Amino acid sequence: MNAPNQYVETSITTQQRGKLIVMLYDGAVKFLRVAREKLRDGDCALKGVYIGKAQDIIAELNGCLDVAAAPRIARDLRALYNFLYRHLSEANIERSEEKIEDCIRILEELRDAWREVAERPADAEAQSAPAEGFVA
Repeated sequence: MNAPNQYVETSITTQQRGKLIVMLYDGAVKFLRVAREKLRDGDCALKGVYIGKAQDIIAELNGCLDVAAAPRIARDLRALYNFLYRHLSEANIERSEEKIEDCIRILEELRDAWREVAERPADAEAQSAPAEGFVA
């Protein structure tokens, strides 16, 4: 494969990974909003189901980290994902709307940052390698 084609393929693949990551964050936020509503409605069983769905997404994001490609970023994200997972476990047990809100805020900030990366033009994206901490 010649260099220009490889450049285009790499930038497209990276852009697609960024969009997938944004979709995962969107899903986790959506599930936590539903969990919050179920908590408000007093439906603790469904609250737990939706928190579990968000935790599944967080575990998937954590599992996709590529430590070899970006050790510091991957390490920092892993610590954040582990915090989110534990915080949601506590939210579920304690029936804490505040802890659910904390996680929603953090996930929205991460999602917004990844969305910005995913929407960059291909040439700008290839220069910064934004999804280097993930394998997709």
